[in-house]
Amino acid sequence: MIKDKQMPWVLAGYQLFAQAGPQGLKVEVIARKVQKSKSSFYHHFADLEVFTEFLLHYHLHQAALIAERENQCKNIEPDLIEVLVDAKQDLLFNRQLRVNRQVEAFRLCFEKSTQYVTEAFLRVWALDLGIAPKVPLAQNMLDLLMENFYLQITAENLTHEWLSDYFTKIRATVKDLIQSAS
Repeated sequence: MIKDKQMPWVLAGYQLFAQAGPQGLKVEVIARKVQKSKSSFYHHFADLEVFTEFLLHYHLHQAALIAERENQCKNIEPDLIEVLVDAKQDLLFNRQLRVNRQVEAFRLCFEKSTQYVTEAFLRVWALDLGIAPKVPLAQNMLDLLMENFYLQITAENLTHEWLSDYFTKIRATVKDLIQSAS
């Protein structure tokens, strides 16, 4: 459980991790962002390893909240895109987990957070494509989509316009595949 006095530290670290991965986590930089002393950081977290565990727990909490919002979505555009734009920092954090998944704690957090949102996302995704969510094609395409998505997203391009264009292209590709298989 994150205490109120720890939250500014966690939010600052979360933002830095989302931008630069674990390499971006420097106590001095985090302390400057929250306008506190480095000793205050050590008082709350002991070291960067403990702090990183707080960030991972916070991320899983965020992923659960995002999944709840995705469950309310009726379609990709505008519903799901709005959720994704709102969750920009969380998506960038997840991207860093994916990039740094050679670290077991990051890999496990990435897998768990992705599992939370994938179940909700798959339903909307399959409905948008007009196929059943349990069809292997829907799951397989979603897996490829997620890999491709995390390779492409940046802080600059994670916008409504970019996401709309991205999903339009993906939708057209999948529909072409379905038609050519028929």
